[in-house]
Amino acid sequence: MSTFRVWGLSACLLTTPAFAKPIAYQGGTALMGEYGAGTMKEVQAFYAPSYRWSAGVGHLRLDADDGDFSRDITYLRGNLLLHRWNLPRAQANVFGWGGAGSADSSDTTGRKFAWNAGGQIDYETLRFYSSMRTDWQYAKEGFSHRIDTVQLGWAPYPHDWDRLATWLVVQARDYTGGLYGGVEPAALVRLFKNGRATAFWIEAGVTIDGHLQSMFMINF
Repeated sequence: MSTFRVWGLSACLLTTPAFAKPIAYQGGTALMGEYGAGTMKEVQAFYAPSYRWSAGVGHLRLDADDGDFSRDITYLRGNLLLHRWNLPRAQANVFGWGGAGSADSSDTTGRKFAWNAGGQIDYETLRFYSSMRTDWQYAKEGFSHRIDTVQLGWAPYPHDWDRLATWLVVQARDYTGGLYGGVEPAALVRLFKNGRATAFWIEAGVTIDGHLQSMFMINF
């Protein structure tokens, strides 16, 4: 690969705020939302003063698949880039986060103080993507839920940084704390595009049970 192509590919990876990273780029604001097959619904907003960290707010709604209980959790959260590898043909990242807020549950009385912690490891090229993510919600004498997600993606064609990118993604997700029984697979189509002022990322598909799984992210 020529030096020009290596630098071009690296620039594309470095300027791509896709794949639901909690930190997009320095000075950027990220708005994110997810609908997880009826089990989870989440919205988040983060601002990144530095490419190494961001902070913001979020709201998470959890519903047990058998209808036994629900949770509404509102939180403040900080995200930290723990390490990044900028490789000639790829990029890899390790993120961690933590925060606190309040929660309301259908099976308990009164709002409870709640903690949030998690992390993400990802690796991507212009044609391949992989990530492992875990997110934990906890309230003393209330609940403990962890959502573990693994994604693998393949792009049918390589993309320039300012062109529409298409990805085919498979996902496996595990909910703890009685939210869902077993691992939930899903098949998704992902689209993203960078622009001079904004960038968008959206994906949608279905789980093995035929339920909608969708996510979006806008950076500006």
